Amino acid sequence: MFRGSVMKTVEMFGGGRRVRYPNLGSSFTVLDMDETVTCFCRKARRKDKEPSSLCPDDPKLYLEEAVLERKLPDIDLRVLVDLPPGLDYNEWLASHTIAFFDHINLVYGTISEFCTMSGCPDMTGPGFRTYLWFDEKGKKTRVAAPQYIDYVMTFTQKTISDESIFPTKYANEYPSSFESIVRKILRLLFHVLAHLYHCHFREVVLLNLHQHLNCVFAHLTLFNDRFELIEARETEILSDLVVALKILETEPAQQQQPTAAVNSEVVATPPPPPPPPLVAEQTSLLIASTHTQPPHGHEVIAQIGH
Repeated sequence: MFRGSVMKTVEMFGGGRRVRYPNLGSSFTVLDMDETVTCFCRKARRKDKEPSSLCPDDPKLYLEEAVLERKLPDIDLRVLVDLPPGLDYNEWLASHTIAFFDHINLVYGTISEFCTMSGCPDMTGPGFRTYLWFDEKGKKTRVAAPQYIDYVMTFTQKTISDESIFPTKYANEYPSSFESIVRKILRLLFHVLAHLYHCHFREVVLLNLHQHLNCVFAHLTLFNDRFELIEARETEILSDLVVALKILETEPAQQQQPTAAVNSEVVATPPPPPPPPLVAEQTSLLIASTHTQPPHGHEVIAQIGH
C-alpha cells in the first residue's frame, strides 16, 4: 500500500501494543488488535497443560478501550426494557427471557469448541468466582464449564417450551411462581456471560463478536436494573464492565434546566404593545362600517383609505 521505506515504532500499553508510523504523520496509528488480544491472553493458549492458568489477576481484556464497543450504538436500550402501557408484566418478562436465551446461546455456540473439559475444568467467572450446579434434588456438584453451560441451556430450553410455564395460547395463564422461575433462568444465563468474559473473550474478539456480546450484556444489565431480577451479589463481578461501557449513566439533571427556562420565558412573554393611534382609528372605523353598511368589500376599503 505504501511505497518506499516505512519506519515504524511499537508502543506497549497495558500488555497490548500500538504501531506508529512517524514518517506517515503523527496521527497515523494502527491498533494491532490480534497482538493486543494475544498479549492479554497468552496463558489461555496453555489451558490444556495448565487448566488453572487463567486467574482473576490476569488483565481483563474486556475492559480495554479498543474492545469497548457494542452494536446498535444509536438505539437507546432503556426504551426497549421499559414495560409498555397496557402490556402484561409476565408477558414482558417472558419475551425478554426468551430473547436473552436465544442471543446468549448463539454467542456461546460460536466459541463452544474452545470451551473444553480440559481447558475449563471448572465453571468460573471474574473475581475468583466458581459456580456449582444444583440438581433437582438440591445437591450441588462441581462440574466443568461446558457441562455446566449445557445444563443451563437444556434447563432453559425445557422450561420455555413448557406450555404450563411459558403459555403461548390465549386461554392459558402464567403460574404464580413465574417471576421466580425467570429469576433463576436469568441468573444462570448471567453465569454463562460471566464465563464468556472471563475465559473466552479472546476468541470472541478474534471472531469479531465482542460488539454483539457487549450489546447483549448491556441489554440484560438495563433490564435487570429496571426490574431487579438478579441479585447484586451475582452481578457485582462485572460491575467494572458496566462502568466501562457506561451502561447505567444518565444525563445530569442540570442539563434539563435551560429547556425549562426557555419555556418559562415563552409563557411569560408580555403582550404586544397597542397599535398606533392612526391604526386604531382606522380599525374602529372599519368595525363601525360593518355594523352600519352591507358587507361590500370595496366600500370598507374606501373608508379605510379615506
